[in-house]
Amino acid sequence: MSLDQQDIAQIVSEVLKRLHAPQAQASGAAPAASEAGGPVVYPTVDAAVQAAGRAQKAFQGLGLEKRRAIISAIRQAAVAHAEPWATLAREETGMGRWQDKVQKNLICARKTPGVEDLQSRSYTGDTGLTLVEYAPYGVVAAVTPSTNPAATIINNSISILSAGNAVVFAPHPAARRCCQEAMRVLHDAAVAAGAPPSLITTAEASSQEATQALLAHPGVQVNMVTGGPAIVKVAMTVGKTCKTIAAGPGNPPAVVDETALFPKCAQDVIFGASFDNQVLCTAEKEVIVTQAARERFLSSMRADGRAYELTGPQTEQLTQLVIQEGGRGCKDPRLNRDYVGKDAAVIAKGIGLALPDSVRLLWAEVPNDHPLVWTEQLMPVLPVTAVPDVEAAVELAYEAEGLNHHTASMHSMNVANLTLMARRMQCSIFVKNAPTLFGLGMGEGYASMSIGTPTGDGLTKASHFARPLHCALVGYFRIA
Repeated sequence: MSLDQQDIAQIVSEVLKRLHAPQAQASGAAPAASEAGGPVVYPTVDAAVQAAGRAQKAFQGLGLEKRRAIISAIRQAAVAHAEPWATLAREETGMGRWQDKVQKNLICARKTPGVEDLQSRSYTGDTGLTLVEYAPYGVVAAVTPSTNPAATIINNSISILSAGNAVVFAPHPAARRCCQEAMRVLHDAAVAAGAPPSLITTAEASSQEATQALLAHPGVQVNMVTGGPAIVKVAMTVGKTCKTIAAGPGNPPAVVDETALFPKCAQDVIFGASFDNQVLCTAEKEVIVTQAARERFLSSMRADGRAYELTGPQTEQLTQLVIQEGGRGCKDPRLNRDYVGKDAAVIAKGIGLALPDSVRLLWAEVPNDHPLVWTEQLMPVLPVTAVPDVEAAVELAYEAEGLNHHTASMHSMNVANLTLMARRMQCSIFVKNAPTLFGLGMGEGYASMSIGTPTGDGLTKASHFARPLHCALVGYFRIA
């Protein structure tokens, strides 16, 4: 996986050449055709939805074995393109680290549940037989973020198509090119494996208006949005009745108590909080440490060359730089987007610090009410704050997380303390003694880039995009 800058530039150049050709068309021109002969990019939202609807009807009739083969082909294509898509995403958005994006792409390709997630069930008794099977909704609208562009396209495509649906994507404008490239390749792989063309589509325009039109379209049966509070609000107030899955923001706390394993807990936090420059909504955003664990945790952080400790004045200077509005009690702060997802060295340069690229994380000890504790930064900046005991740590974690019930973690060898926090937080993801990434498919479990916490769906997978159908045969087929 070793690429020099010349290799990366060449990969990005080749991908962009393929992208610019089909996009250089008038808004009324024919849809962009993929190499497999089927259109992916359509001139309007309506055209994209109509084409996806026709494809879905044909797709549903292919049967489960063919669907499994199509999903397998999509996985293989995603694995083969994990590296160029990572470099293209970094080039286009300016966020994250391409090496980490490769890992995200691979995890989504390999560990997103497929058709196997649709497990039928049967109930038999004296009165007969009831069979429960899963059926597709039809067309799913999927709004994707700029922070995890290709990974979300991979993950959503596998989940939605595994359930027998078609998908119309609305990528964030800042990641439009890399998302459309991923769509084209996955579409071609599906068609080559026997899928009907246009099972994966998108509209040429990436804008707020186009996204709203897609979510409100009567030909869409499920809306799924992955992003911040603004797009979640749009999805929840679109004005039509349909299933909605909203994957919103989080401000994940990591609690460290005196029974934690040192220095492992600090090493885990540094890895998780700096991975892809912290653009993942599951990443550790603040550390809350008990007073009895404080000195050991701070010493462990200082001993790790991947993390740089800021002084008090540097911390305040950096806070003013990266948070334009926000602080305790502010649910929707305005971050300085110039620094979202940037390398630690780039952010440090903004306050006059020259740091080597080997430094992946900036951190500082701050008071409990510091704005960095209460704000989801989406950048490799980590506040550490101390409290008297584990009860206070859990309560501060609950408040700082913002009632998003998204993600939290705890480093402790005390089962009672772990249980206390898990019950209090009630998060979709709770990770014990590991980076939060291990709750997102990097460890055990499965991968998801759309964590539907606001709508109670948690880590989405194929079964979230299928309807359970009950078929009852009364008085017969009881054979035992």
